[in-house]
Amino acid sequence: MASVAIVGRPNVGKSSLFNRLVGRREAIVADVPGVTRDVKEAQVVTDEGLTFRLLDTGGLWSGDEWDKPIRRSVEAALVGVDLVLLAVDGRAGLTPSDHEVADWLRTLGKEVMLVATKIDDPQHAEAAEYYELYALGFGEPHPTAAEHAVGTYELLEAIGEKLGRDDDEVEEQTVNLAIIGRPNVGKSSLVNAIVGDERVIVAPVAGTTRDSVDVRFDFAGRPFLLIDTAGMARKDVGDLEYYARMRSEMALRRADVAILVVDPFEFGDHELRLANLALDWGKPVVVAVNKWDLVTDEQLEPFQRKLDEELVHLHFAPRVYTSAETDFGLHELLATAIRLYDTAHQRVPTGELNGWLEVWTARQAPPNFQGKPLKLLYVSQVDVAPPTFVFSINNENFLTRPYEHYLRNRIREDLGFKEVPFRMVFKERQGSRKRVRT
Repeated sequence: MASVAIVGRPNVGKSSLFNRLVGRREAIVADVPGVTRDVKEAQVVTDEGLTFRLLDTGGLWSGDEWDKPIRRSVEAALVGVDLVLLAVDGRAGLTPSDHEVADWLRTLGKEVMLVATKIDDPQHAEAAEYYELYALGFGEPHPTAAEHAVGTYELLEAIGEKLGRDDDEVEEQTVNLAIIGRPNVGKSSLVNAIVGDERVIVAPVAGTTRDSVDVRFDFAGRPFLLIDTAGMARKDVGDLEYYARMRSEMALRRADVAILVVDPFEFGDHELRLANLALDWGKPVVVAVNKWDLVTDEQLEPFQRKLDEELVHLHFAPRVYTSAETDFGLHELLATAIRLYDTAHQRVPTGELNGWLEVWTARQAPPNFQGKPLKLLYVSQVDVAPPTFVFSINNENFLTRPYEHYLRNRIREDLGFKEVPFRMVFKERQGSRKRVRT
C-alpha cells in the first residue's frame, strides 16, 4: 500500500488536513503550535477506490527543545513514503521555516506536492501571500481549507494521479499491539527499540507522547502495527491530557493484544486499572516489565516478589522482562504477543466442545435447586477475539456462581485459554433470558 506524509512547520493545519482526508477526527487539534510531536498514521479509502496510508507529522523547524527530536522522527518515517504533502499557511505567506522545510525535503529526494491550507475564501488565492508560495519551487499550490472541506476532494484526485492504483494488492492480516502504561514508563523507548529507529520521540518528561502513534513493521514473517499510546494518568489536568487519554482508550479498543509496560521501580493499582480496562474489552494482556537492565542482582528477588504481590490479579497474564536500552527480551515479547493473538483467535469445534461438556458434568455434577437439577444441554463457540462460548441450559435461575467458576476454570485448563480473556453466555432453551460472564 502506498504511503503519503503531510509535513510542514508548526501550526499550519497539518493535523486538520489529516483528519479531513482520513474522514474522521484521528489527530488531536488545538490552536497552539507543537500539539503533534510524533508521527501518526491512518488509512485513507476514497469513494473512487483509492487506498493509501496517510502520515501526520510534527511541526518542523519549531525552534524549541522538540525541534531536533521531531526532525529525526519525521526523517525516519519518510524513508518508505511515496509522496510528501508540504503544507504551508496560504494566508500568512512564507516564513524562513517554510524555506528550511522545503530545502530539507529536496535533500531527501522525495516527490513533493505543495498544499496551501486555510484558503476558505477564493479571494485568499488571489492575495500576494498566496503567490509567494510559488517561490518554494514545488509548482502550483493546491488550495485547501480542511475545516470546511474546501479543495480536499480535488487534492485526493491529485494524490491518486501521482500514486496510481494497485487493485491487485492484498494486505496480510496485521497484528495490532497497543502499548499502554502510566506516563514516562518507557513506552516510546520500547517502540523505538522494537522497530529499530526513532519513530517515536523520547524525552525524560511525562506526557511527551500526546496522541496514539501507529508504527508498522514485520517480525517472523508477520505484519505488525504497534500503537504507542499517550501515558494514561489518574487525572486529566487539561484539555490536551483529556483528549490524549480518550485517544489512548480508542487505540486500545482497536488493538488485538495490549502490552502493559511496567516500571519495576514504580507500579501498583494504576497498572491494575489499565489492565482491567483492556480485559473488559476482551484484549489479552502481556505484562512487559521494562528497564530491567537497571535492576541489580541484589534487587532481582525482592522486585519479582513485589511484582507477584502487587499484580496478583494479573497472575494469568504472561510476564516478560525487557530493556529498551539493551534490547533484552524484545523477541520474547513479540513471540508472546503472537501466541496470545493466535490463542484469542482459536476456535474449538462444536463436537469437541460438547465432548468436553460431558466430561466436565461427569467430573462435577451441576447444582440442584430444590430438587431440580441444572441441565447443561449444549455448548458452542460463537466468536473469537474474545472467544465466546454459549451454553444452552434449562433454567437460568439454577446456575450458581461456584459452578460458573468451575466451568471457567475448565475452559482455561482443558481448552488452553488460560492466558486470554473469554466470555461465557448462559441462555435458557426456552425464553430470552440469558446471563453473560466475561
